Amino acid sequence: MRILHTEWSGDFGGQERRVLAEVEGLQKRGHHMGIVCRKEARLYEESIQRGIEVHTLPLRNPYDITSIAKLSTYIRANRFDVVNSHSGKDSWIAGIAARLAGVSVLVRTRHLNIPLKRSVFNFIHYLPDAYITCGTNMRKTLVEDCGFPPSEVVSIPTGVADEFFAVTREPRGKLKYVGGETIPVISNVGILRGVKGHEVTLRAVPKVIEAFPNAIFLLVGDGPKRKGLEGMARSLGIEGSVVFAGYVGDVAQIYSFSDVAILSSHSEGVPQSVMQAMAAGVPVVATFVGGVPEVVVHDQTGLLVNPSDHAALADGVIRLLRDKSLCNALSERAKRFIFENHSATVMLDKIEALYYRLLEAKMLNKISGS
Repeated sequence: MRILHTEWSGDFGGQERRVLAEVEGLQKRGHHMGIVCRKEARLYEESIQRGIEVHTLPLRNPYDITSIAKLSTYIRANRFDVVNSHSGKDSWIAGIAARLAGVSVLVRTRHLNIPLKRSVFNFIHYLPDAYITCGTNMRKTLVEDCGFPPSEVVSIPTGVADEFFAVTREPRGKLKYVGGETIPVISNVGILRGVKGHEVTLRAVPKVIEAFPNAIFLLVGDGPKRKGLEGMARSLGIEGSVVFAGYVGDVAQIYSFSDVAILSSHSEGVPQSVMQAMAAGVPVVATFVGGVPEVVVHDQTGLLVNPSDHAALADGVIRLLRDKSLCNALSERAKRFIFENHSATVMLDKIEALYYRLLEAKMLNKISGS
């Protein structure tokens, strides 16, 4: 197949990493893959470094006529069979361009658990042949709350790369960020933006360090909220217990020495950081939002707390730091669950099968129509 992904986002978080994972994975299976994004996007740099075919367009707004025309020409010239869009702006542009170019299959992947309103003004939501959601809860939102046909919406959670299942414990890795190998490290991996709820993590710190005075909270990632969060840490008097690591390319290395991994988000799909930690054997405390309960089953594969409840988040961390047998039991079950249900291979199998099914249906329709 010849498959094109479009992505407007300039960030490089879970959503953008999934795009790359799909492209690289299906490319290894022999498919011709391409990406369209903005030149200033991190995705462009990452695609170049990985040798992925990437084409840039302004993608200024949903009705960017220039981008629509150029993308339609690009799709037609390169004979793409499938176009898969990912963000709001590029989904409008790619949807219109793909239909103008006569592409066989148009798919939209939804990474956020936010409703989409179908109407004459939002006609773009009627154009895709299928919607991929990154979790069953997100699929439920589109079908039950937004009226999308169940047959057109399929849940395919993001798969975890093989490297995370191969992570081995390496306490010396802590020395890059903290003063000793025995210091408890609680990691929170994710872009520093509002929806991730890092302020909840910071408010949980005082209660944890009261029980474990030398514990360090390691915030891995960068983003627009960084300065504000650093200021908040100072105002709470916890700056000595919080390390802002910034962007880290090798997240698996972070999990090789993390004692607990946490997620304090206000909204999520099925977060990659949580699944990666679980695959790496790190016990997890996460907020009960979006698709998180699909992978974190309370007291089975991790601990769940209510969103914005920093006291409960702190209690969960303390409970894990105090109970190694609980950590081991949760981690073993979590790793097995992720491997069996959410590996990269499972994700690619499902996506590849969906594309083939949609293309076959289009071919059969053409034959029967003739």
